[in-house]
Amino acid sequence: MADEVLRVPLHYYRDPKITEIEEAQILRNTPLAIVSSAQVAHPNDYVVRSVLGDSLLVTRDKNGRSHVFLNYCRHRGAIPACGAGSAARFTCPYHAWTYRNDGTLFAVPGNAGFSGMDKADYGLVELPNQERHGFIWAVLSADADIDVDAHLGPLAADLAALDYASFGYHDFREFTSEVSWKGALEAFAEGYHFPFVHGESVIGQNAMANTSIHDAYGKHHRMGFPFNWITNVQNDPTASLDVRDNMGVIYWIYPNLILANSSVGVEVIDILPAGSPTRCTVRHSWLARMPATNEETRAGYDMIFNAVHAAVRDEDFVMLPQCGEGVRHGQHDHMVIGRNEIGVQHMIRTFAHELGVALE
Repeated sequence: MADEVLRVPLHYYRDPKITEIEEAQILRNTPLAIVSSAQVAHPNDYVVRSVLGDSLLVTRDKNGRSHVFLNYCRHRGAIPACGAGSAARFTCPYHAWTYRNDGTLFAVPGNAGFSGMDKADYGLVELPNQERHGFIWAVLSADADIDVDAHLGPLAADLAALDYASFGYHDFREFTSEVSWKGALEAFAEGYHFPFVHGESVIGQNAMANTSIHDAYGKHHRMGFPFNWITNVQNDPTASLDVRDNMGVIYWIYPNLILANSSVGVEVIDILPAGSPTRCTVRHSWLARMPATNEETRAGYDMIFNAVHAAVRDEDFVMLPQCGEGVRHGQHDHMVIGRNEIGVQHMIRTFAHELGVALE
């Protein structure tokens, strides 16, 4: 448990000025995990995704190096790439300027009209990016620096041991919810709600309610939510001692990433604000510890991902918009966070320190 109850002013969740500061000072200047390495596993693989309204093109060039570009043509700003797949080049739909997947400008139709322009100066804008621990990270400010190892600090050793780089990418879902992005993250930092929100699903039935361990790693943390059968491990010589077989292990990677580990894979939950203090986007993907090599295995993983996504979408994010409404319309001056919600307290204290928000 935390040392004391924490009181959080409502403006921490609903003040538009705080949301602006979060985006400008934190989210656009901190390494974010953009996609898993497995999603662009092979040379010439690419994927496009939107992050805080920016269209990003993630590629792996012919030499195997990953890149994260702003997906905007340098001529008039149209979008050269869409979707995902394999491509060595991308052609802007407006005037057919064509870019290689390493970002260089390859062809300009009617190039006589651009005499004196050096194509080498007009490649796609590349964001600072690094590939670490099974993810491709980027900072959304093109003139920033990136150091993922420094960002993760001592937590990097845990991620290296989990070896996400060996996992196989399976699928993702994305949706918008009417709740603060910080409030949404907090749902993955306590087991207090398990029997009430997840009572009919495997989470509520298998996990010990209101019981967890918490380890802070600076701005990040690790939570362990034990399963009911963990009490048998000590007296069963045949029991698995792999922690993932005995508890749900959830990491919060500051500022916006949740990694929820199980015995078969990891849920990657990426939560960001969406234009309002009480609206967020949720990108939920799943990686398998053993990459699928046949249709039978893929079908089994479909069942697993459908089940875990249903718990997030139909249980957590059915309840959370009610919290968003309470934040928008509440006339009380603060929320109260219990000592048993130690992970939530760590999140709030971390953000409040960065934002300069006073807590009681």
